[in-house]
Amino acid sequence: MADAPTFDPIQLKSFLAVAETRNFTRAAERLGISQPTVSQHVRKLELAAGRVLVSRDTREVRLTDNGDAMTGFARTILAAHDVAAGYFSGAAMRGKLRFGMADDLAITGLPRILREFRQLYPHINLELTVSQSDQLHRRLKAGALDLVFVKWVSGAQEGDVVKQDTFAWVGLEQTVLEPGAPVPVIVYPAPSLSRKLALDALENVGRTWQVSCTTKQISGVLAALRAGIGVAVMPTSLVPEDLKVITKRFDLPPVGDVDFTLIRNPLANTEVVDALTQAIMGRKLTPVGRR
Repeated sequence: MADAPTFDPIQLKSFLAVAETRNFTRAAERLGISQPTVSQHVRKLELAAGRVLVSRDTREVRLTDNGDAMTGFARTILAAHDVAAGYFSGAAMRGKLRFGMADDLAITGLPRILREFRQLYPHINLELTVSQSDQLHRRLKAGALDLVFVKWVSGAQEGDVVKQDTFAWVGLEQTVLEPGAPVPVIVYPAPSLSRKLALDALENVGRTWQVSCTTKQISGVLAALRAGIGVAVMPTSLVPEDLKVITKRFDLPPVGDVDFTLIRNPLANTEVVDALTQAIMGRKLTPVGRR
């Protein structure tokens, strides 16, 4: 049986810098080493993995599918390395982190990220609040939360944008909207960003609407959609495989863009907040079960 490959943390750091900047020169500047050294580290990592991780040409640097996979592994390996070093040096990270996440992010890979975070930082007391983005933002401003991960107005220039997306109208493949009839809309209770943008978009083009279902949870939105009760607005990247984007089919108005954003409380423990922020940044947030 062949020996399992081993991965050098120094090479992993160079690879991650390339993955995040998509540029060998900028990666070298970030790490304070030469560009040839970064290239050498990446080549050695590829040899250790037995896979091509980075596709290079004269115009761009791209990650291969194996490179995408290595990005996640590299973050986990380096985080574990740091935790182990801190633990045995007596400097293991400790503290309390009150984290809030938007309800519909629960259907993504975020819960797995949080599980890995707890494993890497067992001495951090993670308190989780799941709610609507507007409510989480108010609690953050009131000092009741340390960090929130919310769906936020695109270009709001607050916090760290993890992912940019576009809202879409969603329904079943067999959804039928009768011409001239009010659009049956599934919404969260007010205040809700997706509710406001959806209803405003309909009114701006003169489309009549009626609320066919109001629910506080993404599970309720999905159940109502799957029952054919109406249509809803969701970030395009969060649409499950059994539902369809129906915006163009029924000439529904565009709703706008959305940013998945991490916003921090400036009075919170910076080291602890930074650790979770780094664990989330750059990770894929597609619905569980979707590739």
